[in-house]
Amino acid sequence: MSAESARKRLGADERREEIIRVTLDLAAKQGVDDVTTQDMAQAMGVTQGAVFRHFASKDAIWLAVMQWVREQLMGVLGRAAAQGRDPLDALQRMFFAHIDFIANHPAIPRVLMSEHLHGRNAVLRQLVTEIMLGYEAKIAGLLQDAQTQGMARVDLDAHAAATLYIGMIQGLVLQTSILHGKRTLAAEAARTFPVFLQAVRQPPSRETTP
Repeated sequence: MSAESARKRLGADERREEIIRVTLDLAAKQGVDDVTTQDMAQAMGVTQGAVFRHFASKDAIWLAVMQWVREQLMGVLGRAAAQGRDPLDALQRMFFAHIDFIANHPAIPRVLMSEHLHGRNAVLRQLVTEIMLGYEAKIAGLLQDAQTQGMARVDLDAHAAATLYIGMIQGLVLQTSILHGKRTLAAEAARTFPVFLQAVRQPPSRETTP
């Protein structure tokens, strides 16, 4: 491949990522449903034709956005978990890494939970399903590891706890969005996660005295 063709390919990749990032920025400002390709083009200072040179349709853009979200989020969570000293520490690191990721990309929860997108595109719906189930399986696996190591309650339903873990994040995002300016995502996460951790931990053994 010549240097010139390599530059063109790199330029195309950079433009595609720019479109993805602009789309997420617009979704954060005006909601998923209202983002148009004209909005994207204006935000980038190009024509709609330039946008469609990189994506065949608006649905193709949203699919690329979802794939980008999966790649970035799973990378963030994987790196956080790898730093954990034990399964519960890995869960905690993942939780706060996810919260930080959302704080830096506030449109992502809207995209993942958008009925407008999922209802009309089976491919997008399947991709979101894979993200959620993969995430849930990762959390459940860490909880099961914690049980094996005697760190989590033996009677814990790991899959139900994993569902609750994800639900906590979704609930905090919704709550802080509604109470905008009154509560922050980071502060509420710091207040909430210890309650979850206390609920799943193996309680200390109590030695009876004669």
